[in-house]
Amino acid sequence: MRTTASSFVPLWDRQAEWARRMEMVRQARKFLYQTLFYIEYDAYGREMLDALLDAQRRGVRVQLIIDGFGQRLGGVLMTRADRTALAAALAALRVAGAVVTMYRPPRFVQRQLAGGHHVKIQVSEAGEAILSSGNVTKSSFEGWNEYAMAVRGAVVPVLLESCALIGGVVSPEHVARLQAIAATEREDITLDYWFCNPNLHQGLTGALGWWGPNALTDRMIEMVDASQRSLRITSFYFKPTEPLMAAVLRAAQRGVEVEVFHSHRDALPATDLAWIAAAASYPRLLDAGVALYENRRGEHSKIVLVDDEWAACGSYNFEDAAHDRLAEAMLASRDERVVAPARAIFDELRDSADNARVTPETVRQWADRARRRVGRYGRFKRWM
Repeated sequence: MRTTASSFVPLWDRQAEWARRMEMVRQARKFLYQTLFYIEYDAYGREMLDALLDAQRRGVRVQLIIDGFGQRLGGVLMTRADRTALAAALAALRVAGAVVTMYRPPRFVQRQLAGGHHVKIQVSEAGEAILSSGNVTKSSFEGWNEYAMAVRGAVVPVLLESCALIGGVVSPEHVARLQAIAATEREDITLDYWFCNPNLHQGLTGALGWWGPNALTDRMIEMVDASQRSLRITSFYFKPTEPLMAAVLRAAQRGVEVEVFHSHRDALPATDLAWIAAAASYPRLLDAGVALYENRRGEHSKIVLVDDEWAACGSYNFEDAAHDRLAEAMLASRDERVVAPARAIFDELRDSADNARVTPETVRQWADRARRRVGRYGRFKRWM
């Protein structure tokens, strides 16, 4: 949907985003909503949970919406003791009166196939919202690249209202307060907000046999198809649903300069399956002329830049799950205040020593084990 903002602050620097998040929580006086794919019980998770508890105890209405599958998946990164401590911290929040929701989609098959939400929004009564690619984990603030945006204006109540589509209970009074604040501010940044929760549009079989339509995927395809000169993309692992992959290949084949920045297999120590799902498509991408880069530290931002004049940023990874299992959100704009930061990020990524260009020779030099795993498991890309 079309909306506007009175302010747009890019948050590429990891500690700048963290400081802004924590300041919002500490300054909240009436309400605070936060949605996450998962939260880790590390230094960042503990600091955030302590701040949320303090806020609830001073009278703030705190609502935390965590994805049930995402939290279970992230839990493998924690020790049993940390998982127990996290459960206790969440329980303490509930006892204090906070609303803590583990979102799970309505249908049994959806839950079995890892359906859920992947949206990361934080908003308070002060009239600012943060839409981010990252979670509350050390990986997001000290490891991987992430990108977030702090916005004010009419877009803020729109972001809040979408929390109701991923398990939240949004108060009309809170929406009205944010709308009243926006009405006092000069709105001159035009934005498009793209959101879809595919779990709300599926039948009894969930993602099985379902290919859409997903309104957000459709907007992404339209954006890619509109590229005439250049197309820059970041994603955790680049393994898009086939219609979106076809659009990227079409762009490269018609002469558009396409660059994709995603993660090296070492960026996710727990498993290489996500990399395998991406690597299975390397020959198609390289044959089409796509410039493909792997980041050893991890590229977890989700940015699309078309012709250096149209940018979209948010939570949508180029993967099948973003199309048929996970709720996602993106903000898009042609305003230079949105486009210029994205342009600068791609300039930085291109020159970064962390990024290694993938070539046909790179693929030929894969170890035998990696080659066998790509051959064996790559066919199951949709589920990895």
